Amino acid sequence: MQIDAGGFLHLTYCTNIHPGDGWDAVRANLERYAPALKQRLSPDGRFGIGLRLSAREARELLEGRRLRELRAFLDAHGLYVALLNGFPYGAFHGTVVKADVFAPDWRDEARVAYTLDLVEVLRGLLPDTDGVQANGARPDGGDAIDGGISTIPLSYKPWLSNGRRHELMQAWDSIARNVARVVRVLVEVRRTSGRFIHLDLEPEPDGLIENTDEVIDAFERWLLPLGAPVLAAALGIGEDAARAHLRGHVRVCFDCCHLAVEYEDPVAALARLDAAGIRVGRIQLSSALDVVLPAAPAERARLAARLAPFAESTYLHQVIECRGAGPPHCELHRFRDLPAALAEGPDAKARQWRIHFHVPLFTSQYEAFGSTQEDVRRVLAAAARTRQTRHLEIETYTWDVLPADLKLDLLESIDREYRWVLHELRPDRWS
Repeated sequence: MQIDAGGFLHLTYCTNIHPGDGWDAVRANLERYAPALKQRLSPDGRFGIGLRLSAREARELLEGRRLRELRAFLDAHGLYVALLNGFPYGAFHGTVVKADVFAPDWRDEARVAYTLDLVEVLRGLLPDTDGVQANGARPDGGDAIDGGISTIPLSYKPWLSNGRRHELMQAWDSIARNVARVVRVLVEVRRTSGRFIHLDLEPEPDGLIENTDEVIDAFERWLLPLGAPVLAAALGIGEDAARAHLRGHVRVCFDCCHLAVEYEDPVAALARLDAAGIRVGRIQLSSALDVVLPAAPAERARLAARLAPFAESTYLHQVIECRGAGPPHCELHRFRDLPAALAEGPDAKARQWRIHFHVPLFTSQYEAFGSTQEDVRRVLAAAARTRQTRHLEIETYTWDVLPADLKLDLLESIDREYRWVLHELRPDRWS
């Protein structure tokens, strides 16, 4: 939905919130929730959906008339899709995901094929210029809304951390080549259809790129130097033009929860990306758990017991511990998952834990724990001011694994997330 007077900013939510496996389940969830949310939140305007599709679902959607039928359903109900979630390759609910969420990574042909299927899907769904349209200029100079496909942070760091230098260089070469192959298709899509689609790399704790330093390093050291010659040869253009295409079509999915777990100042991170010439494809809105550690051992033990229900078996919940004086002056210690952090316990000098658990936006307190809601608030103000991206996407997906006393009716929960964001985006709050 367009949420500012000029029609520049768009707010949506990601359908990875809805359990389901297979295209029929995805379609059923869309029919159940999307029209109802539109009626509540955007009765007089079109309502955007951030569509999550697994590899199986993307392939099924491209079969027969399904894509055309979906486009007809969206148009009939005043809905549109400009964002796809292409991070998890397989099922995302009802099964153990953990580190498999990063597989296959960008070294693997299966990741390329999946992403190209998503390109074809979004090519068919992205609104026309006379549908959802900005009144002002777009960052890339066009008139129609741009589309984005989010993806993994290229790989999972533990899979590459024990390799020798030449093996790491081979891995990066494969990654850069495969990203360039997808960008070649995105360039051709723009040339032939006018639809502008970008690939949004999503930094995450323990991902191959997990913070702003690593994103900038990946572009400057690997993706541009290794990818530009591949793209130039494929398109028959010079390497400078190829680098421009890579910068235009490869962007960052800026996840507020992930950056908060890293103890990064999100507004400073946005400024650093802009200074480095790296564009933001979308901003994902959700909070992380923030745990201030008491000094007394007995109180720490009680706190650990209260955290135990969050140590569920479906998703990775990476923990980063702040030791020393406290943010921003932290010595960081990393745990790959919350059960490991609880088993080891905090260091005697630890002041704080931040946990990769996408908790709802509309509250800052979870019993004894806080959240990083204030970071989201600051990012929203920055997004409204700087316009580094058009796309804001609510991405609280852990409703079904929250402790029982924090669960709410799903439709009401999504509605509350939207209303919190819309309240924070009122001009009087950030102008």
